[in-house]
Amino acid sequence: MNDPPYTPRPLPTEAVALPPDLTRLLERLAENAHDHWAARRISEGWVWGPQRDDSKKTHPDLIAYDRLNEAEKAYDRTTVLETLKAMIALGYRIEREHPAD
Repeated sequence: MNDPPYTPRPLPTEAVALPPDLTRLLERLAENAHDHWAARRISEGWVWGPQRDDSKKTHPDLIAYDRLNEAEKAYDRTTVLETLKAMIALGYRIEREHPAD
């Protein structure tokens, strides 16, 4: 049995601009997203390896975020950026409870 065709329908976020404080937060959230991904992989038995190998469970991106190449960082940033923009498009406000240090 074949699955029906899938048509992605992301929320329209092209017109959403992040406030400056959320733009600054973006990098920290991207690092956090990478850390969650890496922690899940490691808990599943994956280890660092020079190439991704699903059978050996090795992956070259099982390293600290600051050591990732820019393309990999951009993937995490885009995921976070689109999540923040979707929240705003849905009418949510994101506020910091305590002022910045």
